[in-house]
Amino acid sequence: MSTDKRKTDLLKLNKMRETAKLGGGEKKIKTQHEKGKYLARERIFMLLDPGTFEETDAFVTHRTTDFGMSEQVFLGDGVITGSGKIDGRLVFVFSQDFTIFGGSLSGANAEKICKIMDMAEKMGAPVIGINDSGGARIQEGVVSLGGYADIFLRNVLLSGVVPQISAIMGPCAGGAVYSPAITDFIFMVKNISHMFVTGPNVVKTVTHEEVSFEDLGGAKTHSTKSGVTHFACDDEKQCLQYIRKLITYLPQNWKEKTPEKKCIDDPKRIVTELNNIIPEDNTRPYDMKKIINLAVDQEEKPTTEFDEEINKNKKDANEKTVKVQDEYFKKEYVSSFFETQELFAPNIITGFARLDGISIGVIANQPSKMAGVLDIDASVKGARFVRFCDAFNIPILVFVDVPGFMPGTFQEWRGIIKQGAKLLYAFAEATVPKMTVITRKAYGGAYDVMNSKHIRADYNIAWPGAEIAVMGSAGAAEIIFKKEINSAKDPKKAFDQKAEEYKEKFANPYEAAKFGYIDDIIEPSETRIKLVKALRMLQTKMQSNPKKRHGNIPL
Repeated sequence: MSTDKRKTDLLKLNKMRETAKLGGGEKKIKTQHEKGKYLARERIFMLLDPGTFEETDAFVTHRTTDFGMSEQVFLGDGVITGSGKIDGRLVFVFSQDFTIFGGSLSGANAEKICKIMDMAEKMGAPVIGINDSGGARIQEGVVSLGGYADIFLRNVLLSGVVPQISAIMGPCAGGAVYSPAITDFIFMVKNISHMFVTGPNVVKTVTHEEVSFEDLGGAKTHSTKSGVTHFACDDEKQCLQYIRKLITYLPQNWKEKTPEKKCIDDPKRIVTELNNIIPEDNTRPYDMKKIINLAVDQEEKPTTEFDEEINKNKKDANEKTVKVQDEYFKKEYVSSFFETQELFAPNIITGFARLDGISIGVIANQPSKMAGVLDIDASVKGARFVRFCDAFNIPILVFVDVPGFMPGTFQEWRGIIKQGAKLLYAFAEATVPKMTVITRKAYGGAYDVMNSKHIRADYNIAWPGAEIAVMGSAGAAEIIFKKEINSAKDPKKAFDQKAEEYKEKFANPYEAAKFGYIDDIIEPSETRIKLVKALRMLQTKMQSNPKKRHGNIPL
């Protein structure tokens, strides 16, 4: 091959690469930026470690000739795919490019996404999809619909194999919503992301309801009402930062153990604040998140401002750089707890944390919201989270303060029996290390459901004031001592006396400990120490379920 031919080939290659980077062209790029949105490629660069992105299929184009499509051909065809690293670990990513046919899905476009998902399965690495699309490419008809189905199938087959994360960075409507729905975690951006099966215009035509895009399927709606999204972020940058943070808590695949980082927090730290966190009046609420934050690892707060300042001053004198270091290297520590679905079903808390450097899943009743009662939304939210942790070898820590399941016709007619059973099923099925702390009360069937010893929890402890009973003392007295109370000269005095009798018997954890249902009763300040020791002991746990095709969770 002559030198001139080589130069020509290289020029052609570089020109095509530059063309591919332009997506749908300068005009479309400007429009995207004017909407306050980043480009597909910019999002990838913000998400991944610098310099790690390796693109695949940059030269793929669609094959459609109808409707003048042969005159509209763009390299990449509306989606950027490839691999890179987050926190030094391999991930696969696809990012829909709204500047090319509105990011719509074509047959070629779907093939690119499927190829990335297949690679993720082979390599055992997470898949992150950045969605910003107008939906199916109508010029391709059933080919586009088939492309969606190909992706859906892979979402299902990869479920529980590698973590799957979806970021909604624009519209996501119709059939397109079902791929994110199957993935493990969904991120949305306020005022930019929209998800719905049918848009406002169709809703108005069919049901005569007037509704805006934001109210129908915005980040606020799906983070508070439907529970579809796990994170509602203020902007795209925060969204991508949160994805990076989430990845640090997750293993690469189902075969890997949960990640472990060097712990800078003393595993023997006594948490004296926990001794006074429960109100003396056991009907008063308190914030369970305070207990979680105090018990889990404290970590050094990231100092991104420092990094930016150092970069700005790289060329300056050493004295200035040292001054910048002195200013920004004041260490600040924050809890390692990273909450999921914070705004949905707030009566139950779910999220990830670290304990002695080991990633764990945390699930807890929240007494400050609906007294921590279990209702339909809380049960489904908790069940989904527990099953994710079990699928990926993430130990589970449960904090319990639960008065029972929510009563009433609204709950019963919508299936609290079946929905509540999902949480029970998830805990009972899980074979990862499981630890439980009963802080104040565990009543009725909710005691059983919230990771009790009876459904294979490994380590169960209680604080000294914990109550474990069928119900509260007042309700129990009304039932057990009904005749005695009604026949007494002073029914109110008799009721108070009998309620106190029941309370004395069950308003402590010793009855449960007598039967071995509680492994230990501890001083609250010892909670962190005890949990760290238990988690280290459970690292070699081996347990499996009976052989079968799969169970039949009450859906």
